[in-house]
Amino acid sequence: MPRPNKRRYICKLPKYGTYGPIGQRALRDSCIRMTVDEYETIRLIDYEGNNQEECAMQMDVARTTAQRIYMNARNKIATSLVEGKCIKIEGGHYQLCDEGRRQNFHGQGSCQHCRRPWKEEKLE
Repeated sequence: MPRPNKRRYICKLPKYGTYGPIGQRALRDSCIRMTVDEYETIRLIDYEGNNQEECAMQMDVARTTAQRIYMNARNKIATSLVEGKCIKIEGGHYQLCDEGRRQNFHGQGSCQHCRRPWKEEKLE
């Protein structure tokens, strides 16, 4: 029996849930599904400049797991760019850091896991 998937900690949901080519109507069947945890690895490694080990620590997974998630995400981005497909970010095995991990520092709420200021945002 396979081991159950461990939830990955995500500090922030993406501001937008769908990305794609401008000027083209994306067909539902031509969208690539990227999970929220794949988005988080791209954000942590490529956008924030963390290495895979720092990313893994923040997401509370093994470095090899973070590396696998990251490679899947990069493959999906490359496929989207080359084939002109949209990316829809949804699903995955994740838990927002602010769920039950909020702490008050100097009158401002922040995540106990990553210490980022807590702010509620939703996918648009």
